[in-house]
Amino acid sequence: MRPFLPSLVASLVASLVVAVALVLFPVSASAAAGPKQTEPNHTELPLPGSPYGDPAGANDWGCVPSAERPTPVILVHGTFGDRRSLLDPLSLAIKRAGFCVYSLDYGNRATRDIRDSAAHLGEFIERVRETTDAAKVSLVGHSQGGMMPRYYIKNLGGVAYVEDLVGLAPSNHGTAVIADEATTEATGLCQSCAQQSTGSQFLADLNAGDETPGDISYTQIVTANDEVVVPYTSGFLAEGPRTTNVRIQDACALDISEHLLIPMSAAAIALTLDALTHDGPASGDLKTC
Repeated sequence: MRPFLPSLVASLVASLVVAVALVLFPVSASAAAGPKQTEPNHTELPLPGSPYGDPAGANDWGCVPSAERPTPVILVHGTFGDRRSLLDPLSLAIKRAGFCVYSLDYGNRATRDIRDSAAHLGEFIERVRETTDAAKVSLVGHSQGGMMPRYYIKNLGGVAYVEDLVGLAPSNHGTAVIADEATTEATGLCQSCAQQSTGSQFLADLNAGDETPGDISYTQIVTANDEVVVPYTSGFLAEGPRTTNVRIQDACALDISEHLLIPMSAAAIALTLDALTHDGPASGDLKTC
């Protein structure tokens, strides 16, 4: 059994340092001054440096989807994150591509039972659909945020309401960085961490049968430098006609982004936009540099 806290928590808490930089040095003055957040803040776990507020261009509840971009995009943060941390460049790029963009807090910094977080995601999706009059939404999630929506899709009726699911370093098949499920549950610190351990019962149930149900387009973007989701290939899903598994290093050999930086990677953002702007998943052959 390997210790849980020294590796995973240290790596993920480091994301807060990056998040602080995004607040102190925003993408642009206009980007930092996003629309006022009207979604209740579900973040309760106090972590130093957490940047409350919305990602650049996100959560404009007056946004009207265009005929060219009819599907709203929802950003889903990872474990120990919040609706803004690490997501400003990604949000701004999607907004500039013409989409209405939204982002939510969930699960006490995504540390609670993933099944409950998926239910909250479903509620948020319903609000976005009602506000925008959209039939479906697309989801772009980092780490747990790329995996958790699959529970909503598979078990909570989400298969009817999702057009694209893009995972950035998603924990689809767990990570060997986390000790076994019983050990991590015993810490009482992070239920979702236990559920993301390699071989957990939660992941066994999630991945049983069809990993990519429905006519949803599934894009998994991973990095060979991932130090949190280990091995990085555990982010991949079973191959299928509407599934793309791609390493950012195959799109751009010069991209050295690891787990925390992948949402800000130019290659990852380009692959995400490729997935969102045409029918089907991203092209696995796309070159971005």
